Amino acid sequence: MWVILRPIRPIRLIRHHSDPMSATKQDRPLSIVHRLLSIVAYPLWMPTYGVALFCYAFQKQVNELPFVYCVLAVVSTFVLTAFIPLTAIGIRMWRGRVKDLYITNRRERTIPYLYSAVGFACWTFMLHSILRLPQHIVMVGAGATLAIVLVAIINIWWKISAHLTAFGGLTGGVFAYCYAYSIFPSWGLIVTLLIAAWLLMLARIQLKAHDDLQVVAGYVLGVLCTFVLGIW
Repeated sequence: MWVILRPIRPIRLIRHHSDPMSATKQDRPLSIVHRLLSIVAYPLWMPTYGVALFCYAFQKQVNELPFVYCVLAVVSTFVLTAFIPLTAIGIRMWRGRVKDLYITNRRERTIPYLYSAVGFACWTFMLHSILRLPQHIVMVGAGATLAIVLVAIINIWWKISAHLTAFGGLTGGVFAYCYAYSIFPSWGLIVTLLIAAWLLMLARIQLKAHDDLQVVAGYVLGVLCTFVLGIW
């Protein structure tokens, strides 16, 4: 009896598929940089960055915020806008409804976006009713909440970049603060924000998470939401 053996295909250690977190050996060093940028600029970190920047800038300008108040503001912001939404995403990953922390599959993003929107709405309420921050800062928080809701709606048909929406929201918040206090931002700050946005756009495109239009649209959406409401 002759046994016919079909040739076995060699197993590839690196699979080439649509997962934006995978990379070839040649691209690995650059891919690591892109991943680090995506982690540092993870959308849910932006409100915490923003509140920390506000506390630093306000303390330097007016010197009226106690240190304990600043710590409370930053920690509570992190809990409401990062820890709780990330916990919800982690539970969905554990149940198999979300494949990865970046939620690369567009169809898996809607529910986590809604969780985040609820957390951001609670955060905005806290800024207004508990921390008693200035109105324009509260409106920046409202703008960030609006941006998440819009991203969730747009995501039903088109995978707009949440990373760039969040970073654009941070940028718009910074400029709204400068406008509210009649401060002309230094050219160093402007250039730094623009370069950081460009690098983040490049990282998301190179990781094949989004195309050019999706990252630009996300950035513009974030800037408009927080800046327009911030100067309302």
